[in-house]
Amino acid sequence: MTGVPSDSTRTFDDRPLHERIAADLRAEIMNGDLAPGARLPSTARLKERFAASNATVQKALGLLKEERLVVGRAGSAVTVREHRQRTMRPAAYMAPADNGDRHRRLTEAEKLGTRARSRLLRVAEVVPPADVSAVLGLPEGGTAQLREQLLLIDDEPVEQVSSYYPLEIARGTDLTKHQKVRGGTPVLLAELGYPPRLSVDRVSARVPTQAQFTALRLPGDLPVLRTLRVVRSDDARPIEATVMVKAGHLYELQYEFTAG
Repeated sequence: MTGVPSDSTRTFDDRPLHERIAADLRAEIMNGDLAPGARLPSTARLKERFAASNATVQKALGLLKEERLVVGRAGSAVTVREHRQRTMRPAAYMAPADNGDRHRRLTEAEKLGTRARSRLLRVAEVVPPADVSAVLGLPEGGTAQLREQLLLIDDEPVEQVSSYYPLEIARGTDLTKHQKVRGGTPVLLAELGYPPRLSVDRVSARVPTQAQFTALRLPGDLPVLRTLRVVRSDDARPIEATVMVKAGHLYELQYEFTAG
């Protein structure tokens, strides 16, 4: 296509300067060089560092404010938000909640000193996405039970969670009811005779869909982290497939492995 450099000919970053400035500052925030609560360099220093005008620097800072990475008002210093990026530990969510307590996804989030809650969006029998159908072993056009929720932390939407269950497991159970399952679905699945034994995650970075963009109140064309989790019970039977989508600039995933 005329005017669009190929991978082999592009030798420079041709994004607008304010986007490049925001990208560099965003990286410094996310890797901790600019710690939570720290002041960003002054406008004068940023102008010098990036050879940019005052308007361009302010435009870059405006992007970071929209992304909820920094806070600041006109005439005051711009600082890194205290919760500029949260670490999610997926392994902590697998075990059933204790004594019928709330889902571990919520209790783990609250360990970070936040307020967490979930909103049930939809419960329906649907044809899942092709990758979900494949891991559940569904025939072409086959349906599954969907439970779709939105996780909110401090009243901000942080993760869209779409869980799919084989109909032979879900029918006649609370999985089909438009109400929350006390303790979360791991508790219910165990009670039904399908204790979670193995969980496998596939994580990818993607451009958000329209529905994801709206649900997560994303500020711009930033990627989301999409996790496809398959939960298996005894005999490696798939009992749940969940698609979890979160803002890539606000959340990171932490996995722990033992050596040997």
